Amino acid sequence: MTVQSSPTTFADRHIGARRQADIDTMLKTVGYDTVDGLVDVAVPDSIRQAKPLALKDALSEVEVLAELRKLAGKNKTAVQMIGQGYYDTVTPAVIRRNILEAPAWYTAYTPYQPEISQGRLEALLNFQTMVQDLVGLPIANASLLDEATAVAEAVLMMRRANKNKEARDGKTVLDADVMPQTIAVVKGRAEALGFEVEVADLSQGLPEGVINGIVLQQPGVSGRVFNHAGVIAAAKERGALVTVAADLLALTLITPPGEQGADIAVGSTQRFGVPLFFGGPHAAYMAVAKGLERSMPGRLVGVSKDDAGVPAYRLALQTREQHIRREKATSNICTAQALLAIVSSFYAVYHGPDGLKAIAERVHHHARTLATTLKAAGRELVTETFFDTVTVSVPGKAAKVIAAAEARGINLRHIDEDTIGVSADETTTADVLSSIAVAFGAGPVVDAKGFDLPESVLRTSEFMQHPVFNTHRSETQLLRYIRKLSDRDLALDRTMIPLGSCTMKLNATAEMEAISWPEFASIHPFAPESQTVGWRELISGLENDLAEITGYDQVSLQPNAGSQGELAGLLAIRGYHLANGDAQRNVCLIPASAHGTNAASAVLAGMKVVVVATAADGSIDHTDLYAKIEANRDALSAIMITYPSTHGVYDADVTEICDAVHAAGGQVYVDGANLNALVGLAQPGKFGGDVSHLNLHKTFCIPHGGGGPGVGPVAAKAHLAPFMPGDANKAAHEDGHGVAISASNFGSAGVLPISWAYVKLMGAEGLTEATKSALLAANYVAARLNEYFPVLYTGEGGLVAHECILDLRELTGKTGVTAEDVAKRLIDYGFHAPTLAFPVAGTLMVEPTESEDLAEIDRFIDAMITIRQEIDQVANGDFSVENSPLRNAPHTAAAVVSSDWKREYPREQAVFPVHHLKQDKYFPPVGRIDGAGGDRNLICSCPPLSEFEN
Repeated sequence: MTVQSSPTTFADRHIGARRQADIDTMLKTVGYDTVDGLVDVAVPDSIRQAKPLALKDALSEVEVLAELRKLAGKNKTAVQMIGQGYYDTVTPAVIRRNILEAPAWYTAYTPYQPEISQGRLEALLNFQTMVQDLVGLPIANASLLDEATAVAEAVLMMRRANKNKEARDGKTVLDADVMPQTIAVVKGRAEALGFEVEVADLSQGLPEGVINGIVLQQPGVSGRVFNHAGVIAAAKERGALVTVAADLLALTLITPPGEQGADIAVGSTQRFGVPLFFGGPHAAYMAVAKGLERSMPGRLVGVSKDDAGVPAYRLALQTREQHIRREKATSNICTAQALLAIVSSFYAVYHGPDGLKAIAERVHHHARTLATTLKAAGRELVTETFFDTVTVSVPGKAAKVIAAAEARGINLRHIDEDTIGVSADETTTADVLSSIAVAFGAGPVVDAKGFDLPESVLRTSEFMQHPVFNTHRSETQLLRYIRKLSDRDLALDRTMIPLGSCTMKLNATAEMEAISWPEFASIHPFAPESQTVGWRELISGLENDLAEITGYDQVSLQPNAGSQGELAGLLAIRGYHLANGDAQRNVCLIPASAHGTNAASAVLAGMKVVVVATAADGSIDHTDLYAKIEANRDALSAIMITYPSTHGVYDADVTEICDAVHAAGGQVYVDGANLNALVGLAQPGKFGGDVSHLNLHKTFCIPHGGGGPGVGPVAAKAHLAPFMPGDANKAAHEDGHGVAISASNFGSAGVLPISWAYVKLMGAEGLTEATKSALLAANYVAARLNEYFPVLYTGEGGLVAHECILDLRELTGKTGVTAEDVAKRLIDYGFHAPTLAFPVAGTLMVEPTESEDLAEIDRFIDAMITIRQEIDQVANGDFSVENSPLRNAPHTAAAVVSSDWKREYPREQAVFPVHHLKQDKYFPPVGRIDGAGGDRNLICSCPPLSEFEN
């Protein structure tokens, strides 16, 4: 590895251990003279790529931003009135700058260590409370991916939760007024799982036949609003469950689904302050009736107490998570859209119930004004009861009217040649309405008259009465509330987050800068292609670069999470087998050590999971593998492998495994979660993979955002290309592609400029050096800590890949100190813990990434060594494990200043176990949280303030 002295490149800032002296120190510890020498031993020759990546030379930050400006300039901003589930909105500047663009929020990891996640957990609890109040149901989760996939999750939930024996296997009925992209996604999931979906106009009553569940839209895509209570009651009489996809802004005026008898409510929170982003990322929501909470997918924030009895937040009912339940999981959801949910929750805090209702009334008034004007001019309205969307009949003239509106800078929805949709939103003005009227050939705008919402649908109940939504009215108050919550968390802007398999590395400011530019952020996903030239050029460029990096032939950026990329890849394999007449091929082999989403995704793709055992050295057990290939030869669909393995090792036999599966007629899925150990060194598409998903929120620098945005593109060889994700506005296979995976064609497009910029800034050489640096950092950590915490698995030459597993099981057996004790004690040192108990219980998996410098890595190592000394104190009898600083960690400021200190170790050891903490100390806001207590007493909305005052 060579280091330039001048000029400084972006790679010099991205890679932490860049100085030659630091590299030499690390190499000496690992026992190698050069980084290339280490890489040549660690990475098997059988998978090494023959030539460097064919990417353009690295650009500077100035050059990349200039290129992004050019691309942005090729997009055309317009007044977006297409609707169809996406609306323009105003992101308050205080929220945009201090949350969406603030590294204290966007660089945080999923709150699996809740003691250091109290700020974002409170914001997500606010989100849940906002949703519960607006939809009239008692339990909401902490966000899903988008509205279409949320409806799909609700449909699957109704199918498994319906206790009526007759209805359990019945069909699912979708109202004809449900969003078309939602219908496409649900039909795709149903096709794989083999259940019937019928689309019917439910305003005319239920169709014949046995029904498992129904899905209604409020308001409908046509704009129609009607009282659903009758059809909901009729559905329940026939044993069906009911889901309503509802617009939260409309629910400030309209009777909520829960009050009409719905079991489940889902929808998007995009119009609560989240930019259009060309389709995403946007946080969806789900809320359920009492009794369904333990069947609900995704994450659920709950309230418990810490070891001092102080109320504290945590993720509740975590055994529902797919990585624990695997093939028994009821959902493959892993990444949520936490950052966007937090933005939406602060939007609700910013406006409060009165402000939200005022926005809704203004939106409705604009829609009424337009309807009055068009009707006065003789235009026929498809429905005269609406909230924000006016659907107009213009026989044979749709194209003409839409062109006239576009010429005036306004996008309308082209439904068909005879029908147009117009959706008002928070940004609509009188001038815009006037321009629309002209486009329709109507007269001047007249005052709204009629078109009031009927009393049968009007909301009478209060909502969002908790003080959090009624206190922060001034910007000063809100700014301080945002700062207070962010100060409670640990994110990458404060410390290394050494999470194995999660690749928490630099999200550079230059990479992030373009996402909030209006030319990228204010584009509707269904805007005319002529207005999105820059977006499409950026997307195709990124797809091509990712194809080159991975060795595949085609990439789709539609999946908006890694789990959705897995599903897309498996559905492509399924489609390939079906096209070849091999419908019987439905067995998916999955190693026991694989990511939990693998098994869950296979089940959702209609496959039968067969688990392959793990050998003693952490590799796949060959005897078991070949036996199961042979036993399932005629039914073998695929194998899902993670490479390097989930154990952090380059298995030398990967090509042999791929060949054996191919010989049996199966396909090879290579999980891309660990791609940060391959970029520039090996290409999955060249060493045997047929399809992979990639994690742009890991390897390619999109931030985790406290649990999302996630982006999980799927990359495939040419023979699977016809089965890659399809257009959400078309039937499956209509355009030569497979089923729709998410609501918009490019998923979480709004964050793609981050990865585009990362690839351009690093270039082929920089990307390859980043991979090598990640390997060096991981092996340095392993070498230094092995004598204190044995490294569980190693590969060739005793080396690891980009992460290593520290085994605490023997220490636990001798002392009672657990891996969780170490994880909590690391908080006192100012660190987020490594990955706990995955893939092996009783261990910690460490991934330092290439972005951490030697000083920070050494600070972590010193913390771990000091913790080992504390474990030895327990072993030596200095104090019992129950009374040790390990079991009592983390220590709050309140605990150590208390006059009631009776612990067997000094206060200084509790909070200043190493000297530098005296100058730079993070105090967690709560002590260790009682997780089981929070599950037994499930509280998932903002508690009364009196509970906190007590």
